[in-house]
Amino acid sequence: MVEHWSPKPGAGGSSPSWPAIKGKEMNKVIDFIKSSKVELDKVIFPTKIQVKQAFIAVVIVVSVIAAYLALVDMLMSWIVSSSLKG
Repeated sequence: MVEHWSPKPGAGGSSPSWPAIKGKEMNKVIDFIKSSKVELDKVIFPTKIQVKQAFIAVVIVVSVIAAYLALVDMLMSWIVSSSLKG
């Protein structure tokens, strides 16, 4: 039978490049998942009405800003073209 030596003697698991998760590390992962679930339970997600209202508000604000920038662009374009003509 052939003996296989790991390049890292302290590494566990079936592959030397990927050590197995030890007991304490696994407990940390489980604790993290549990605390994440607890925190996620505290989150208050918006209702359908709140999402709709926020969407409408964003569309209105973006439209107003776009109209303002279009007016400023037309004004600046007119000023530049007037100054170049004469």
